[in-house]
Formats: sequence, C-alpha cells, structure tokens
Amino acid sequence: MTSPTVKEHKRDTERSYSFYLITISSSRYEKYGSSASAESAGDLSGIMMCDLVTAGGHRVCGYELVPDEPSMIKGSVHHALESDSDIIVTSGGTGLASKDVTIESLAPLFEKELPGFGELFRHKSIGQIGASVILTRACAGLLRGKIIFCIPGSPSAVELALSQIIIPEAGHLVKHAHQ
Repeated sequence: MTSPTVKEHKRDTERSYSFYLITISSSRYEKYGSSASAESAGDLSGIMMCDLVTAGGHRVCGYELVPDEPSMIKGSVHHALESDSDIIVTSGGTGLASKDVTIESLAPLFEKELPGFGELFRHKSIGQIGASVILTRACAGLLRGKIIFCIPGSPSAVELALSQIIIPEAGHLVKHAHQ
C-alpha cells in the first residue's frame, strides 16, 4: 500500500524519461569496439536494458560499450551527462575482481549518494542468488542533476534493477534530482 505522502511526491511524474545506457565489459569491447550496438555486440544485458526502458514507455537516448578502464568509464558517463538523458545506467564492473572498477571510477564523482538503491537491490537479489548477494556492490548517486545507477552485468540483475526499482521510481527520482 502506497502512503499519501509517497503518492503526493510522485504526482505529475508519470511521463516518459530519457535513459543513457552503458555496458562495461572489456571482453565485448575488445571483440566489438566502442561503436557496436548492444545487438551487434551480442550484449544480452544491453539489449535487455534497451527493451525494458522502451517497454516502460521511456526513451533510450544513448548506448555505449566501454572496457573496464576508469578513464573510459568516466568518459562515457561524461558523454551521458552532456546528453538529454535524465537517468544513466551502467551495467557491469561491479564485482570484486581486480578488473571490476566501475564503483571506484564513479562513486567518488557523486554529489549525493543514494544508498537505498544498493540496499534495496541487494535485498531483492537474495531470492535469486542467496548469500552471494554479499558480493554485489550495486550503487547509485546524483551528479549534475542526473541519477546514475551502477548495476551488475548479469541479465537477471539488469532485469531486477530496471523492472523492480529504477523504472518504477524514474519519475520520482528525476523530480527530486531537479529540485
């Protein structure tokens, strides 16, 4: 049940928003390059992100494929910040391996963190992956009036994050980011 306060906060936020999607994968980048589309790179998570965003009535204003390299990750996010995007979603590079540098690259840039996203994502992930949820470093934050989500690269994580959290809260998030 949604409280009256939450309903008030979400009033006038049901419209289409613009998403910039970034897949972070060195192996795909090395094989397909930066100009590849999600389809041509066989990026199942990228395809799923695009499909979920458009099925939710929103628009994909950009897609990039970048390697697990801090300067490339930051550069891609800076492209997204210059676009007409409302929300930026990165997929991949959130694990514990030495090559996983998405969080280290982006979290220090956040003007404000949204710890509730990572907490909720991990809570919802328990049903899918059990105690392995402790390896999940998903996070979100605000930068220059845009919400940035850093989510794991697996298709199931992408589906959970977008369909159960990000898309349902898109308008509410954008409204507060612009206040």
